[in-house]
Amino acid sequence: MIQQILRPLEQRRAAYPRQQRELVELLRAMVVGPSGTCERMHALFVDNTRSYLGDTPIGSGAAGSLSMRIRELFQAALSVDAHGIILAHNHPSGLCRPSAYDVEATRKLKAIAQTLDIELLDHLIFTTSAVYSMRAGGQL
Repeated sequence: MIQQILRPLEQRRAAYPRQQRELVELLRAMVVGPSGTCERMHALFVDNTRSYLGDTPIGSGAAGSLSMRIRELFQAALSVDAHGIILAHNHPSGLCRPSAYDVEATRKLKAIAQTLDIELLDHLIFTTSAVYSMRAGGQL
């Protein structure tokens, strides 16, 4: 019985994209919607070997504003014993740079994650044609 329950999880882990380009495309599909008029935020959880553990939507809102459920983010991370989190959200405006709010919110989330012994690995910002990594950009 337990094997039947675990098998789909193991299959999903095995199918999880390990290449960065595949990861970016997976996250793009999660946050860039067809209408392009609302912001969406998604979190992806990994273990200490960077293997996929799960993912969840954590916020949405009108263009230019996003309501994020911080408690739900960390509850989900702890429920799968995540060692790392990758955040992704879109900018329907087409501007593929973090806003001052994005930078400040990411710093706060990083601090909360550290108190829980979880690493905030990256925060990716997507438009329909580009992606920005806050880690690569030095904001994380």
